Order: sequence, then C-alpha cells, then structure tokens
Amino acid sequence: MLPSPSRQLLVIVLCLVSWPEFVFAKGVPDPKFKTLDGQSHKLSALRGQIVVVNFWATWCGPCQEELPRLSQVAASYSGKPVSFVFISIDDPKDRSKIPPTLTKLHVDFASWVDADTDTLGSFGLGNIVPGTIILDETGQPVARVMGEAREDDVRKPVDWLLNGRKREPPQSLTKRY
Repeated sequence: MLPSPSRQLLVIVLCLVSWPEFVFAKGVPDPKFKTLDGQSHKLSALRGQIVVVNFWATWCGPCQEELPRLSQVAASYSGKPVSFVFISIDDPKDRSKIPPTLTKLHVDFASWVDADTDTLGSFGLGNIVPGTIILDETGQPVARVMGEAREDDVRKPVDWLLNGRKREPPQSLTKRY
C-alpha cells in the first residue's frame, strides 16, 4: 500500500527538521544589490574567493556591536582570497543614515543596499539582523550565523576554507539570539 500524500508530507517535514544540513545544502540566491551611489553588484561576481556576507541595519544595536568586529576581521584577511560584503536592510528613506553610521563605527568598508528581511530569509538567515553567511569559492554556503557573529564564528569557516577544508568542517548554523 502506498503512503497517503499527507503521510508523505509528514515524512518530508520530519526529514527537514531532523537534518537541517539538508536544507543548507542548497545554494543561495543571487539578487542585484546596489552601492549607495547606485552601482549594481551581485555576489556571483565574487566567485573564486571566499565571501563573508553580513546583513545589518543602522537601527540595529547588535549590528553596531558586530560591524567594527567584522571590519577588523576583514582587515586581517587583506591580501587573501576573502571578500567581506556588508549589506544594509535599511529602508530607502533611511539610507542617508548609513555613511554616518559606518563612520561612527570606524567601518571602512562600503555597504550595499536593496535587501530586506525577505532577503535574509532567502539566504537561510531567518528574518532579523544581524545575519552572516560564509560562502565558499563556488558560492555555496558553508556557515550561517543568525544573530550577532563572534569573531570565531567567522574565522573558523574562513580558515577552514583557506586551509583546504582539512579537519572537521565548521558548524553549518550558529544561532546567537
């Protein structure tokens, strides 16, 4: 006897709950983002290097704690095939707050815009900021941090990738809220 459609759905749901790494095995979307001066960018243009993508907002307290830390981590990988991309989810009406916020936080990296909480969800980061995802050289997700990333949350997957994926892989999902 074949299982009913409702039983098949239940089995699928249980598999997804039991094996979260299955959910994270898929790639990430590749929408267009813009710089504050209107230049379009896509993450796929960074293929060939490790990419750390951080979603943040000017009104987010944990983001303001995290951004300077991530900026220092990014600077420590200078000269290596690692790119850090900061993407604000601020509404268009609030984008004028981005440059002064970055200056106040001593973050020397540009921020892209045109993201929102739906974008975070499509990257497997839930719907609150901050959220960080580390992509390998092919654009596949290696690790996600939901909430404020600690230095090791970023360094462990980046170093694992830089060192040829030797040893135990990093945790695929870290929740910090």
